[in-house]
Amino acid sequence: MKVNREIIVEAGLKLLNEVGLEQLTLRRLAQELKIQAPTLYWHFKSKEELIDAMATLLLARGSPDLVPSKNTSDWKTWVSAFGMGLRKTLLQYRDGARVVAGSRLTDTVYMETAERIGQHLIGAGFNLREAVVLLSTVYTFTVSFVIEEQAVFPEQGKRSPAYNLEKRNVRLDAKTFPILRRSGAILFDRFEQRYKDSLGLIVGGASSPKKR
Repeated sequence: MKVNREIIVEAGLKLLNEVGLEQLTLRRLAQELKIQAPTLYWHFKSKEELIDAMATLLLARGSPDLVPSKNTSDWKTWVSAFGMGLRKTLLQYRDGARVVAGSRLTDTVYMETAERIGQHLIGAGFNLREAVVLLSTVYTFTVSFVIEEQAVFPEQGKRSPAYNLEKRNVRLDAKTFPILRRSGAILFDRFEQRYKDSLGLIVGGASSPKKR
């Protein structure tokens, strides 16, 4: 089979959904593609290089979801769309957040979208530092949030046995930990609602340039 980088990256994302990041190896990917390992190593010298390319494609595909669906000048709508769209993008793939975390992008598709969002914030009155800090805060929070979310639900709709809420409460004495016993359903369930609430706190805490 003749392969190129694009075919390999596509196959890498497919295999990621099947086995997860830990079990994704270049040798296993070569087996899936029915090619010899040296052929794969000719295109990608290491798993890290492959992950960088996978993260780049993942974010590029999700870029249309990072901006508001309707034209608006409201900066809060732009920031909220960025966060919600990023979470949606990361959840498209098993361990998607871990793939993206710390990766180096190999093209500028995602960056072009980030630039567009930044321009709207500058146009709304934010200075460069304020715009960068706000967007990076949403980005960092979202990636971290989804890493936790995907630890609880490694596959969509399938909760990890390690996050069994009933077993968690058995270990927590009701008199000593009344709040923590009741927090399980908030921390480890209904992630979408908790994300929306958390993002609202970030956006709400950002100072509107018009109110300074």
